[in-house]
Amino acid sequence: MTEEEHCQCAHHACACRIGPSMLASDLAAMGSEAKSVVAAGADYLHLDVMDGHFVPNISWGPPVIACLRKAVDDDVFFDCHMMVSRPLQWIQPIKAAGGSQYTFHIETCSDKDSDHDSPADIAAAIRESGMKVGIALKPGTPVSAVAPFVALVDMVLVMTVEPGFGGQSFMPNMMPKVLELRTTFPELDIEVDGGLGPSTIDYAAKAGANMIVAGSAVFKPGVDARGPIQIMRRSVEEHGQGKKADAQ
Repeated sequence: MTEEEHCQCAHHACACRIGPSMLASDLAAMGSEAKSVVAAGADYLHLDVMDGHFVPNISWGPPVIACLRKAVDDDVFFDCHMMVSRPLQWIQPIKAAGGSQYTFHIETCSDKDSDHDSPADIAAAIRESGMKVGIALKPGTPVSAVAPFVALVDMVLVMTVEPGFGGQSFMPNMMPKVLELRTTFPELDIEVDGGLGPSTIDYAAKAGANMIVAGSAVFKPGVDARGPIQIMRRSVEEHGQGKKADAQ
């Protein structure tokens, strides 16, 4: 067995939430695509904001998020994954556009680098804006980089692909990081993003992830999104929460 296949967390009580990544949707019909996956059982929408600097790609910004907010019900949760070099700069615009949670990358900031805002300052500014706080780490970043700030955030995002592009293959060797977080912080919301779908969900569920971002697996042409969403939810409930199949 590989190390990632050994990753089995102690059962936890963190609610399972499935968040389709709108980057994988038909962007010419983003509003209707969002409504469709919410109707299919999605718990939230994952919105990737890329600045072309922190990652080598550009996606969308506050104007697109504001338009999407108008297209869906007010209570739909927008998890904004901010792949931007200056996370403090975009907090108020994302809040004004309708963001519910603002997830910034630990790699963009340092308490020791005067040229960058500290994670604590960024988290405080997000909290003050009224949004929930998320902190993300890239595949090459260890859990130790975010551990000192867990008390300041609502969620930690473990990237299971290199950030910047959709459609990449899931990296199971990130599961020890998920397990470490779940073991150390048993009540923490832990999100995984990148290559998640019915064929890979068991790795993440066993390791302890409870917030699952899925892109192409949910927005696959000709596939009813209810199917993959239900499969992923059952996996988290069984492997992460310890629920029996007949009790789900």
